[in-house]
Amino acid sequence: MTVFGLAITALVGITLVSVEQEIEIGRQANAQVRKETPELADAVVVQYVRDVTRRLVRVAPGPKYPYSVAVANSREINAFALPGGPVWIHRGVIEKAANESQMASVLAHEIAHIAARHAASQLTTVTMAKWSLGLLGAMLGNTGGAGYAQVAAEFLASGVFLRFSRDDERDADRVGLTLLTRAGWDGRGMVELFQMLAREAGRNPRSVEAFFSTHPSPQERIAELQAAVARQRSGRRDSRQFQVVKARLLKMPAPRAGHNP
Repeated sequence: MTVFGLAITALVGITLVSVEQEIEIGRQANAQVRKETPELADAVVVQYVRDVTRRLVRVAPGPKYPYSVAVANSREINAFALPGGPVWIHRGVIEKAANESQMASVLAHEIAHIAARHAASQLTTVTMAKWSLGLLGAMLGNTGGAGYAQVAAEFLASGVFLRFSRDDERDADRVGLTLLTRAGWDGRGMVELFQMLAREAGRNPRSVEAFFSTHPSPQERIAELQAAVARQRSGRRDSRQFQVVKARLLKMPAPRAGHNP
């Protein structure tokens, strides 16, 4: 087994749901998020983000999840992952990133959470607090998906998918950095991302309020990432396509006020 494989094995905790159940719960949860979250519908931007995600997914370890990505029409700097494959990234990440490697590092971090089954572990925490093992099994065995929908609703209502542990976040940093560089990007983009977040917090705290409510401070992680990046080979930092997409977003009307996770 490779060092990368060993790292992933160490990250995966004991969960009460199978990968197949996790995927179905994530599908139900994603449908609910989509009803409540303003979604960017611009085909050019969405296709570009999907292309970047696809490159990262190709090198992701762990179960072969049906990964998907959606762009929330919000200028907050935030992103999150749901069980079993769905990833959401806010348009604010693309607008504030200086280059493609910075934006790709956000997606790599969220994909790492899924690959390591962090969301599945959180799901176990929620279900154990809410139901007995027997009731959970009966619900997940319910035909027609009603049980999955109920579990997904509880998962979203709890908000734990936005509150990974500090250890989970550091693990996602490490695995995400490996994904980023294996997919061909410069790992310095992840360091620069956290440096940008720290600067933005000083200039416009509201723009990163959601991120800081769900992630440890970037100052705690920059030093660790810098040490790891020093051992990585360099890769692609930017692309003309990223700059075109960013300019396109900045010319679009400001998103309407609405609910954003």
